[in-house]
Amino acid sequence: MFEGVGIVEAGSLDDVSKVLEAGGDTDLVLLDLTMPGVRGFSGLMYLRAQYPGIPVVVVSANDDPGAIRRCMEFGASGFIPKSLGLEAIRLAITTVLDGGLWTPPDIDITSVQSEDAVIVQKLATLTPQQVRVLMMLSEGLLNKQIAYELNVSEATVKAHVSAILQKLGVESRTQAVIAASKIEAGHWQGTQLAS
Repeated sequence: MFEGVGIVEAGSLDDVSKVLEAGGDTDLVLLDLTMPGVRGFSGLMYLRAQYPGIPVVVVSANDDPGAIRRCMEFGASGFIPKSLGLEAIRLAITTVLDGGLWTPPDIDITSVQSEDAVIVQKLATLTPQQVRVLMMLSEGLLNKQIAYELNVSEATVKAHVSAILQKLGVESRTQAVIAASKIEAGHWQGTQLAS
């Protein structure tokens, strides 16, 4: 499709992070919202926060305008439906590599009203580690368990939880988990994005 291009495949979000941490000249990440380690939009949020200089294009079987709009709100540089033809995929990738944004031209994402735009903006302010902590909170893990998983102190986890509550403008872990459901459930306009 592109001459002289190296492609590295990753089977999970952790594998993507390892590839990006190893350095090299990564110019673009193509992200499937249903890959292991990704819960709804959490992978997109994490990659955008952790690697802001690398554009992320979501590749999905879902071409719902609400889902596409939400991906763009969470910082995607593009959205490529898996049903797209080869030439359109080439155009999408070229547009993003040239610094532009790309969404399917036949889908109007501007007409879809985002009821949760404020919470999306707040969620987008979380650091990569805060996104991970929030996702673990939503799994029901205790601070002690999160600290073990992230190899940090329990005090560090408490500091992250406090910062998350402040950034989201909520008063409890439960309210933060409800906000997290906006990321992980992937239900937009009644459509399931990720399992």
